[in-house]
Amino acid sequence: MSTPVNMHAARTALNRDPELRQWAEQWLKGKERAGEPAMTDEEFEKHWLYVRPERMHEGAVEAVVAYRARTEEH
Repeated sequence: MSTPVNMHAARTALNRDPELRQWAEQWLKGKERAGEPAMTDEEFEKHWLYVRPERMHEGAVEAVVAYRARTEEH
């Protein structure tokens, strides 16, 4: 049984594991894109530059949990 992930543990994991960070960013970017279907790709990329830091911070726990679940399946 794994221990629950808190914000500090999630942020530390993202900072120490480049593969996890890349996966988490793409996963969070996909979630953000799904919420902005009316934007063109160009508009969304500009939007992502501005919201990325906030989304990476607030979504850290959720992304690390999703990554763990994905890696446990494989």
